[in-house]
This record gives sequence, C-alpha cells and structure tokens, in this order.
Amino acid sequence: MKQKLNYLLVVLSIAFVTKSYSQKGNYHITNGISVNGAITKFDIITDNFETEQVTGFLGGFLATVDIPNRWYNMSFGMQLSENHINILGRPTLISTEDAFIEYKLFTAQVALLGHIKIIQRYFTIDVGPMLQYNGKLELKNKSQEAYYINNYNNLSAADITDISKFNINGAIGASAGLDFISLKVQYIYGFTNILKKLNSENLDTSGNSEKSFKGNQSMLVLGAVISF
Repeated sequence: MKQKLNYLLVVLSIAFVTKSYSQKGNYHITNGISVNGAITKFDIITDNFETEQVTGFLGGFLATVDIPNRWYNMSFGMQLSENHINILGRPTLISTEDAFIEYKLFTAQVALLGHIKIIQRYFTIDVGPMLQYNGKLELKNKSQEAYYINNYNNLSAADITDISKFNINGAIGASAGLDFISLKVQYIYGFTNILKKLNSENLDTSGNSEKSFKGNQSMLVLGAVISF
C-alpha cells in the first residue's frame, strides 16, 4: 500500500508540474514601450460658433502589454498636442467684413486603450477612454484680441478663451504595420462640454438664439508609432 501511495504521489506531482508549465506558456505576457508622433485636425462641434479645422501636431508614448493568446492587447499612455482652430469673426463691432480668428490649444491626454487584433501583430482596432487637461484657447495673433465673434452682437475674441480645463474623451482608431513601426489613425471625441466654463462668465450673448455655450471636441490624429 505504501508503495502504491508513493507511485500515486509521483504521478500527481508530474501532472501538476506539466499543467503549471502549460499554463505559464499560455499566458506569457510581453511588455513594451512605444513613442508616437502625429499631425492633428482639431475642431469644436458647436452651434455657437462657425469654426474651421487647422493642422496641429502631437507627440507621446505608450506602455504596451502584448497578450499572445488573447484577442486584444492593452496600452496605457500619455500624449501632448498643440492644436489649432479658427473661429469666424469680424474686425470691428459694425464691420461687414468676415475674418477667421486664429486660436491654439495645448492639451495633455492620458488614455487606456484596448487593441483588438484583426491581423495578429500587423493590424489592430484601437478603442478606449481618455482623460484630458487643456489650457485656455490662446489667440495666435494678439492684434485679433479686439475682434468680435460672428453670430453675436458684442462678444469679443478674448471673451471665449477661458474654456473648461478637464474633459473626458473617447478614442477609436486603427494601427497597421510591423512589430517595430506602424501607422495609426485615431478619432477623438469629447463627451463633456468643453465650452461649459463660459456659461459662468456672464458673457453678453445678445444676437444669438443660443443663450448657453455647448461644444464637443473633435480631433483627428494621423501619425506613426515606433516600438521598442
């Protein structure tokens, strides 16, 4: 009986070790670091202003987790961007001449993304939430500070610069390439009202049927990613 118990113990031990080794192989995880650079097309979707997209730029990094036996990978990263947007206005209060007022906006975005593997290692769909901190809308040309915003009687270009600083976005896109370099396209939409802070500024909204300010960020990103 003792000998049989010894044999059984050996068999169970071998089975346990074999199973543990197999599980370890199945769930092997590879971590990596990626850096990216891109151009951006930024806009604010709003009924308050007439806007025009302008090209900006972006840079950042990603910490990636490659899970070979899953249909997705994960990444956590941060990106900084300088975006540009034009808003239609006029040089003087009674002017009939229209002119785009040029603004820039600095943003810092932290994202947690899932990468759905369409073609293993070569093509993924990327989707996830994003937390954003941004500065004020800055006038690129100080001489336009006294311009007036179209669709309003007495709203100046300087009046609308202090927008909401913290925003929540959603990102969806695609990446295609090799292990060490890939191209990506990404669309970022703002779920929160980026113009909300203007509603507490007691601004003169006469001349426009919209008495409150509401706008959602829209950003298109086209870039490249280098992985290490």
